[in-house]
Amino acid sequence: MEGGNLVYSLDEALSAMRFGKFQVLVLIYAGLGWFSEAMEIMILSFVGPAVKSKWNLSSGEESLLTTVVFAGMLVGAYSWGLISDNWGRRKSFFLISIVTSGAGLLSAFSPNYMSLVMSRCLVGVGLGGGPVFLSWFLEFVPVSYRGTWMVVFSAFWTAGTIFEASLAWIVMTKLNWRWLLALSSIPSFALLLFYGLAPESPRYLCMKGRTIDALCILEKISLINRAKLPPGMLVSDKKTTGQNEESSVSSQDTLPLSAIRKMITKFKSAFSSFLMLFSPKLIRTTLLLWVLFFASAFSYYGVVLLTSKLSTKESKCGSTVLHSGNSKDNSLYVNVFITSLAELPGLLLPAIIVDIIGRKLSMAIMFILACVFLLPLAFHQSAVITTVLLFGVRVCATGTITVASFYAPEIYPTSMRTTGAGVASSVGRIGGMVCPLVAVALVSACHLTAAVILFEVVFVLAIASTLLLPFETKGQQLRDNVDALDS
Repeated sequence: MEGGNLVYSLDEALSAMRFGKFQVLVLIYAGLGWFSEAMEIMILSFVGPAVKSKWNLSSGEESLLTTVVFAGMLVGAYSWGLISDNWGRRKSFFLISIVTSGAGLLSAFSPNYMSLVMSRCLVGVGLGGGPVFLSWFLEFVPVSYRGTWMVVFSAFWTAGTIFEASLAWIVMTKLNWRWLLALSSIPSFALLLFYGLAPESPRYLCMKGRTIDALCILEKISLINRAKLPPGMLVSDKKTTGQNEESSVSSQDTLPLSAIRKMITKFKSAFSSFLMLFSPKLIRTTLLLWVLFFASAFSYYGVVLLTSKLSTKESKCGSTVLHSGNSKDNSLYVNVFITSLAELPGLLLPAIIVDIIGRKLSMAIMFILACVFLLPLAFHQSAVITTVLLFGVRVCATGTITVASFYAPEIYPTSMRTTGAGVASSVGRIGGMVCPLVAVALVSACHLTAAVILFEVVFVLAIASTLLLPFETKGQQLRDNVDALDS
């Protein structure tokens, strides 16, 4: 720089201050959002069968309760990503928390089937904000710590699934599904309660040219972590703090734009960030990532739902009676709880290998192991063997969806990070929607072999898409724009 002035980038600042107390606080808030989403997903294993028994629903109507949640998540993941990239991460948190908590509580008071379907769909819209929480936390983590701490972040999902399984075990055997829905909405209300404490992402602020605001956040991190910022001025996209300040002031104060014109500009920017997913540098990554997310969600949610479908009183399919039809029977809750514990080794495995062999190879290996565990279920197995095999598949499915969930925001630049991750997550929700309608329906109709073959085909597609992805993000700094992908 001119005159020998010292400058530093955001990544250099985060690395200098290391991972400290400030990032722990960010982790807790973002993790609470992840915890909440996991609870609302796990609840599908219990509420659907209970409501089916209570209101004499058909199998199709029961499956629709799951499908509408994923349909809402599809819309939400795309919408919250655009809002977050164009209006800020914090504003997204506020809206996500209102929608999820409000709709979650209202669903507990549903007087009939259709009102329950509509309220759960709205809950799904709120749950689509998961990638925003993940991307927000990612943007505070120094590059050298990123792989490990993103797996730690995913532990909140595991905690949410185990907690929900435990809560259902207690509530469904003593009370009913309405209580379970109401109690499961509490974490979303907690997000709303502590919203005021959540800072904006400094990387987002830098990307918007607001480096003065970003510097204020970095100074707070420095104070709380008791670490010094690098000497010099913060720069973003090769601009100094002063230059960015002028840009920020001019964009906010001197341009005589009306509110309507500003809104139109924002929407154009949002649409532009979506179109950039299909630019020559990103189209291959985008399409392969969609296949990966579809397969990851299809397999993960498939295993979750198959656990309840295969928890039967009779070992023969012809006389299958789900335990969940009787909420006072503990067997379903025991089986779901045991397989939920598979989330723990499902986090430990990627935590060990992801920063050693990389994101792509980690996912490929875990998909291959999932194929091996699942294959024996094509044939009749005892209840114990079935639970063990499902446990193994759940370990691998948890590992792959964990790595994929932070690989996506790592691979996209800041200007479109939550849009790219959100759209990929939306495609994953399609996998979650299709799964209960196809794979779980096959099991319910006693076509277990066909269901297993379908899962194996999905796994093979996932392995191929993973290995064909052009970028490995292990040890790489986050990029702020598309041009930086070449560097």
